[in-house]
Amino acid sequence: MKVYKALTIAGSDSGGGAGIQADLKTFQELGAFGMSVVTAVTAQNTLGVQGVYPIPIAGITEQIAAIGDDLGTDALKTGMLFSSEVIDAVSEKIDHYGWHNVVVDPVMVAKGGAKLLQDEAIRALIEKLIPLATVITPNIPEAELLTNRDINTLEERKEAAKSIYNMGAKTVVIKGGHGNGQEVVDLFYDGEVFEKMVSPRIETRHTHGTGCTFSAAISAELAKGKEIREAVMTGKQFIRAAIEKQLGIGKGHGPTNHWAYNERG
Repeated sequence: MKVYKALTIAGSDSGGGAGIQADLKTFQELGAFGMSVVTAVTAQNTLGVQGVYPIPIAGITEQIAAIGDDLGTDALKTGMLFSSEVIDAVSEKIDHYGWHNVVVDPVMVAKGGAKLLQDEAIRALIEKLIPLATVITPNIPEAELLTNRDINTLEERKEAAKSIYNMGAKTVVIKGGHGNGQEVVDLFYDGEVFEKMVSPRIETRHTHGTGCTFSAAISAELAKGKEIREAVMTGKQFIRAAIEKQLGIGKGHGPTNHWAYNERG
């Protein structure tokens, strides 16, 4: 039996809705064996982030080496990396092991507004990690931070996608959840063609971990050998099901339902 392996390099969410917890659930649901490298421990729930406790650089690099020297991986995703030092160390290890199918979720700000990426780390993200990305999945605020421009229209989103592509990413998906209107428009760009991926907007406060889950689903599909566009489409279907079939737990931004995609069939 072929075992497909997927690795998440991200922070821990004690509430279970985002971070490595969301990633591992998503990997499992999509048939990939999940592995993890914890970059930070957060005290976090649906009401927000109460504390962030970074793992020392040596602890991060040793976790990566433990995977690279033994298990290896068919795909990986990065989430919360927090500092330029962490981004530098993670990027060097990805390059060292020659890992491909790299999905970068440029986690910068939590749903409740807490900053999860230090200002000086944005430059390291652009210079070190984005050039390794098979797919990068910023939302509109993250794309604005990466490109240092306001994004209000579809044309401005296309220009931002071009800028991020020119940073070295092979494929850019700018998520449309922060946009306006009755539809969510995700913009897919592979350096040649723009494609709008449209779905009806679901009005709900239970959206904690959507970005983590979406990028994890893409990673799992890439690990299984799927083409990039197909992997992104599955990721979109997975997260849509997870939002639609709400769990309704927590007093704030509740987590999505990671088993909804398979339950729906």
